[in-house]
Parts: sequence; C-alpha cells; structure tokens
Amino acid sequence: MPKFLSILCLMLGSFVAQADDAKVYFIEPKDGAVVKGPVKILFGLKGMGVAPAGTDKPGTGHHHLIVNAPLPEMLYSIPADENHIHFGGGQTETVLYLKPGKHTLQLLLGDLNHIPHKKPVFSKVITITVTE
Repeated sequence: MPKFLSILCLMLGSFVAQADDAKVYFIEPKDGAVVKGPVKILFGLKGMGVAPAGTDKPGTGHHHLIVNAPLPEMLYSIPADENHIHFGGGQTETVLYLKPGKHTLQLLLGDLNHIPHKKPVFSKVITITVTE
C-alpha cells in the first residue's frame, strides 16, 4: 500500500505542476495580423484540459474570449456580453464578425462556474486589424 500511495502522490504532484504551468494562447490569428472578416479564431491551451461549463473535473476549464475590453475581476463569474464571449460547450474555435478597424483580443480560462481559476490562466492581449 505505501508504494501505491507514493506513486499516487507523484502522479498528483505532476498534475499540479501542469496546472501551475498552464498557458492559453491564440493559434490564429497572430498578433498584428491584418485579416478580412469574418475572422476565424483558434484557441490553444497547454498544461490543462478543456471541459464544458458545469464539468467538475480538476485541471480543466473552458474558454472566454474578451474583445476590445480589459480582463474582468478575477474573483467573480466572467461577464457574458458582447465583449466577453463564453465558450461553455468546450469549443476551441469560433468565427467573429467584427467591424473594420483595430480590435484587441484576449483569452481567459474559466472554471465550471465561469470563474477564473485561483491562479488565473489568460493570454496576452493581441491586436488585429479587420479590413472590409
């Protein structure tokens, strides 16, 4: 039994280390991209898994896309409005219809209740320019 517990502790320690190193990022578009609308956006995630909202599984979360807005407060549920788009189904891509001009995009991972994790996982802000 002690050998089993040792292995279990090593596995859990490895899992926690992965969660501490979690990273969310944009696969597409790249920062500074000039794109024609509609804009296809692909989300990337390392060190954690994607799970739909309401799924109580450690080390997972779901994406929220922040458009032309700063990060929300990290202690509360992420707002759901035109600037804070929820992907509670576990989606990892979307298509946005943005007006021509410059736009900022940022990803924020939320837990089963749309609340940022205790150690928030968010991307850097990228800027894209949408042409007609």
